[in-house]
Amino acid sequence: MLRITNLMKSLLAPAAEQRPAAAPVAPVVIWNLIRRCNLCCEHCYSISADRDFPGELTTAEVFATLDDLRAFGVPALILSGGEPLLRPDLFEIAARAKAIGIPYVGLSTNGTIIDEPMADRIAAAGFDYVGISLDGRPATHDRVRRMAGSYDAALRGLRLSRDLGVKVGVRFTITERNADDLDHLLELIEVEDIDRFYLSHLNYGGRGNVNRGRDAMHLTTRAAMTRIFDTCRAGLERGRPREFTSGNNDADGVFMLQWAMEKFPERADALRARLEAWGGNSSGVMIANIDNLGRIHPDTYWWDHTLGNVRTERFSDVWRFTTDPLMLGLRQRPRPVKGRCAACASFAICGGNTRVRALQVTGDAWEEDPGCYLTDEEIGVTDASPRVQTTPYRRGAVEKSHA
Repeated sequence: MLRITNLMKSLLAPAAEQRPAAAPVAPVVIWNLIRRCNLCCEHCYSISADRDFPGELTTAEVFATLDDLRAFGVPALILSGGEPLLRPDLFEIAARAKAIGIPYVGLSTNGTIIDEPMADRIAAAGFDYVGISLDGRPATHDRVRRMAGSYDAALRGLRLSRDLGVKVGVRFTITERNADDLDHLLELIEVEDIDRFYLSHLNYGGRGNVNRGRDAMHLTTRAAMTRIFDTCRAGLERGRPREFTSGNNDADGVFMLQWAMEKFPERADALRARLEAWGGNSSGVMIANIDNLGRIHPDTYWWDHTLGNVRTERFSDVWRFTTDPLMLGLRQRPRPVKGRCAACASFAICGGNTRVRALQVTGDAWEEDPGCYLTDEEIGVTDASPRVQTTPYRRGAVEKSHA
């Protein structure tokens, strides 16, 4: 995840006010507590649906793992789904996580079932952050989420939570089908006084892989990120900052450096140092995932690759002592990437970007990421070999079933 606002502050603030970010000692854990969802979204990595999925963890099993996560020093826990608000013990789980001292507990929801009583429960739970998905204007959002009225319901949930003092944010997954709606959402967060905006690039897991042919093309992505940078800067300069972040395309860091070299050339070297300290993609290193069945994955897009299960092993043991070849590669410095990624002059910033896209398109997790939207010239690549291109999904070509 690229914390754009924090980096933008480093460009706008005097050097004496800049502070390096402290590295956490254990990964952020995204926990898909339930796979059931009342929506059926086009880009859903968990392939959720409105039905029960057997074998999900019990409350007691979740509590035991929470204790292990706290002892391990996990700095942040994001409770997700499916739709986590459909899990009857969600608020018990959140209360337990807070009570044992997990520093940051967030909630990721589609927002559609947040009525006034639910908003009251969310506020009382004391979540550090609640992210609600909006994928464009009402018609666009409803098409992506495959439910009429889902935009209005999500916006209502956002407003109810905000009005109770909950820190809320909008999550937006950009594709060619909704990129033109970005301005609508940027205006919305201003009008509605929303704290945070998270732009997610499409990653190729679950339905996101099935629909990868709709991924935002490179020029579209560049325009969107430039708009985000400009909007973030303008808000800071007029004293109305929003927290902007992006995820699932670590080329954003390199592109932000190029933007800064034009806008703030005298501070670009300092930004480069911060970005290299960030290091880009952290799947399997500082990001981890536990799914609804207790299986442990390098991140949420690797549900086809399981490292262990919290039912039979401690998460902390699996994470520290794994000998899994993929994990060893993800933790290798530098990672054993190929193609443009291996030749990239800015590899230290992005870390080779997202390995899932490379795997799904080529069958090789270490090939170049076809989602990189930077030109060969921009990243110092002189080899004229053809780039790996995102191809339409063909069932059974590379991926395995999540079922």
